[in-house]
Amino acid sequence: MATPGTQYMMQACLAADMSSSPHPKPVDPYLSDPVSMLPPGLTPDSNSRITLRGVSGKDVLIPCLSIGAWSWGDKATFDYNPTRDLPRIHAAWAKLKAVGLTFVDTAQSYGDGESERICGILFRDMPRDSFVVQTKWLSTPDITNTVLQSGGPKSKLKDSLVRLQLDYVDIYLVQGPIHPSKISIVAKGMAGCVKSGMARAVGVANYDTNEMIKMADELAKHDVPLSVCQCEYSVVRRLPEVTEGRLSGKYSTFNEPQQRRRFSSYPMRMLEPTINVLKSIAEERHVSVPAVALNYSINKGVLPLVGVRDAGQAEQDMQALGWRLTEDEIKQIEGVSLQGRRSSFMQHG
Repeated sequence: MATPGTQYMMQACLAADMSSSPHPKPVDPYLSDPVSMLPPGLTPDSNSRITLRGVSGKDVLIPCLSIGAWSWGDKATFDYNPTRDLPRIHAAWAKLKAVGLTFVDTAQSYGDGESERICGILFRDMPRDSFVVQTKWLSTPDITNTVLQSGGPKSKLKDSLVRLQLDYVDIYLVQGPIHPSKISIVAKGMAGCVKSGMARAVGVANYDTNEMIKMADELAKHDVPLSVCQCEYSVVRRLPEVTEGRLSGKYSTFNEPQQRRRFSSYPMRMLEPTINVLKSIAEERHVSVPAVALNYSINKGVLPLVGVRDAGQAEQDMQALGWRLTEDEIKQIEGVSLQGRRSSFMQHG
């Protein structure tokens, strides 16, 4: 079973470890990546796929947009109410499934496992090759992880598979660089999940560069590639950081996000120049503000992960695909983008 209370532990850690500077720092253009990292002429749409390296030729093909399921079942951060929210999730999933955007990111800690259970319900009666699911091992020092050491990831994944009603997950991530065990021990455990057939590919979330390289080296000793490094990136966090919901267009100086949902501590007034540029481009493009922010990340070579709670959000996020910002539009956005910083606990990358 999922460890009770992990959703509240995660929220407490986020609240105590805000990742933005009190004085927003613009990005030095001389240190920036090129305006666009995508090859000319490539325009990702809902049918486009990216290949993640697996083992023994079992690669994983993923859409260019990942659907974040943190809010599905999570009361601590998202006030989940099944009567109100579950029908909305089903409606959103119907829209996403219709266009093939069926790459879902969940975790053992989201809603103490409830997110995985909801995903399992959504996946019922779907061909196994018609969706991709990514879940995460929360490496907190509970009795299972402490006693089993390298066996912790596999033990926890067995429980995840029961909740998901699946025989394997496509991708299994280490949820943050907070594990008490050495990276070599964690790598052995994650490799074991691949070798047993319980996961097709493995990766890490929120590692910094050095931690990621060390994990890749340790996995390579078991002939398993590091396939994913999940570090959230956005216009207001050009360092890979989480800034969920801040660029949705629904918040303003007079309507701040709830404190427990503020994954950066910037007051909205500091983000108004950024929001205004995104709104202007969105109006000209006849798309949503989130679609512009997501399209920017896609142009930078990022595979965005977006939280979806209802059909309206699904439609907004789907608008990010099938077109590309011009270089001039990207430069406008970068002129009001922020650098951000790493946080000391969960988000090293």
